[in-house]
Amino acid sequence: MSGAAVAGLLLAAGGGSRFGGPKALVEFEGERLADRGVRLLAEGGCRPVLIVVGAADVPVAGAVVVRNPGWASGMGSSLRAGLRALPPAAPAVVIALADQPLVRPEAVRRLVAAFEAGARVAVAAYGGAPRNPVLIAREHLAEVAALAEGDVGARPFLRAHPELVTAVPCDDVGDPADVDTPADLRRLKKR
Repeated sequence: MSGAAVAGLLLAAGGGSRFGGPKALVEFEGERLADRGVRLLAEGGCRPVLIVVGAADVPVAGAVVVRNPGWASGMGSSLRAGLRALPPAAPAVVIALADQPLVRPEAVRRLVAAFEAGARVAVAAYGGAPRNPVLIAREHLAEVAALAEGDVGARPFLRAHPELVTAVPCDDVGDPADVDTPADLRRLKKR
């Protein structure tokens, strides 16, 4: 290992068409989803933390802002923009989504621990199903970027290489429920 820390990458560029505006700016428990996502990665041990923005200018303290002018084409372009901006020394990256406010830092720490134990791709699993966040070692990032198109991120790479994927159980450290609509947000706030 290089000794450099695993980087964190928060995808927060979307326009939130089903929500009615950019979800990165939405508040949950007194904190914008963008700030909450950056905190998730930082408290999970990622350094540096990058946030990809697009539909809204979302400066976040403690994060490197990466602007994706092609954000409207979908998550794939945001993932590519974020991967291009990673520091060359980062041995791996944890990718998280801004619209999953119930994921907790322990899930990120578990992914990093799996990487340190030898996993090259680690995915948080809830109820046995792979969800987010996802950790990917540097040697796979070019292929991840090449396969990320439209509104999909790392999923095509993960499906093409199941033999590389280490599922990391995270049921006890959060919930991968996402906020796509105002009704989703209301439901999560009631939990």
